[in-house]
Amino acid sequence: MPERLRLRSLPGTLRALRTPADPGFWRSPVRGARFTAVLGVVLLVGLTLLFVTGLLSYAAYNPDLNRVNDKTPGKGWLGFYLFSWPTGPHWLYRLTQGLHVTVGIVLVPVLLAKLWSVIPRLFALPPARSVGHALERLSLLLLIGGALFQFVTGLLNIQLDYLFPGSFYTLHFYGAWVFLAGFVTHTVLKTPQAVRVLRHGIPRGESGIPRSESGTPRRETDTLAAPDPLPATLSRRGALAMVGAGSLLLLITSAGRSFDGPLRRIALLTPRGGTDPGPGPNAFQVNKTAAAVRITPADTGENWRLTVRGPAGEFRFSRAELLAMDQHSAELPIACVEGWSTSDQRWRGVRLADLAALAGYPDRPPGVFVESLQRGGSFRKAALRDNQVRDGRSLLALEVNGAPLSPDHGYPARIIVPAAPGVLNTKWVETLTFGEL
Repeated sequence: MPERLRLRSLPGTLRALRTPADPGFWRSPVRGARFTAVLGVVLLVGLTLLFVTGLLSYAAYNPDLNRVNDKTPGKGWLGFYLFSWPTGPHWLYRLTQGLHVTVGIVLVPVLLAKLWSVIPRLFALPPARSVGHALERLSLLLLIGGALFQFVTGLLNIQLDYLFPGSFYTLHFYGAWVFLAGFVTHTVLKTPQAVRVLRHGIPRGESGIPRSESGTPRRETDTLAAPDPLPATLSRRGALAMVGAGSLLLLITSAGRSFDGPLRRIALLTPRGGTDPGPGPNAFQVNKTAAAVRITPADTGENWRLTVRGPAGEFRFSRAELLAMDQHSAELPIACVEGWSTSDQRWRGVRLADLAALAGYPDRPPGVFVESLQRGGSFRKAALRDNQVRDGRSLLALEVNGAPLSPDHGYPARIIVPAAPGVLNTKWVETLTFGEL
């Protein structure tokens, strides 16, 4: 090969030999400090909202009430929360958990774009140039690992695909604290820099301030920008618009699982959206069917009895006897941890406070321990607080929307409590024990 041709081919050869640790390996013209800063600010707001609503969801389970409500053994001081879960407004959990899941889905394109924008930093050598730099790299490990773990397990849980070992509840709980450690550290270290980038365009102090021979400061370099970029086919604004369009598409195809009507029909990315539950008074979404938990007609037939226990003794009631008691109505939704919910349904049945009075608590009834006919699986038992029992809208429901409960909605009787997570609205109730939590 002639010497001139060899020299011309040398740059391409050297480029081919570059490794990810070499800044020249990364050639996208889209990467840059401002692009990354915009994505970072969006994630700062969105991830903060996710963490707050996640803590609210944890509180909604009333985890200090009974260990059947809490699946996080050895949680220690990580299990703190600031208040006992209220019963009003009755749509509270529908709002907080709907936000938690919807925002999490919408942030997926933003998170992926942010990781892509900073991936050259993950390969930078040396791994730590100083104590501060080492702390930053450690925070990145916790942040990226925690975020990917939380998003992947959360998305699988929304789809009811439990491909991971162990309980989602436990894994998501501890994963959230690992993620928070990285998130807080990274936010403290990087927020001032991101603000400077958005205000002034270039981060100070990342690569020093190069000076000319006369000592005049030159324009700072953007260390996230490719030193040898390829020709641009998309502007950074265009890339941000693509990320925003992806998030908007996910919003349109997921948010409707919390609404009735056309929005639910186009919620194609969630298991409780885009599906037709059929006609009739019981035509609204469920997670667990009677068949799935092996509830048979023999279990719920004429021989079924509700057992109520308390200081006054133990009582057994047939469904006919329960229907003969004073009946009360409440319009309440079902809202589940997967983020889907129904609109308000018209429930009718016996107030939990009235059953507590029969059990020996005529005034200020305590909490109740609820057991289901379901013999296996999570939350076949649940504990409700005293404020939940005392709320006049808390029912042992026997009917919904003017018709008897269907088997899938908990026939012959189920719990319905305002603002409670769906798993605490126990179906196929067998026993109520008041005052022993």
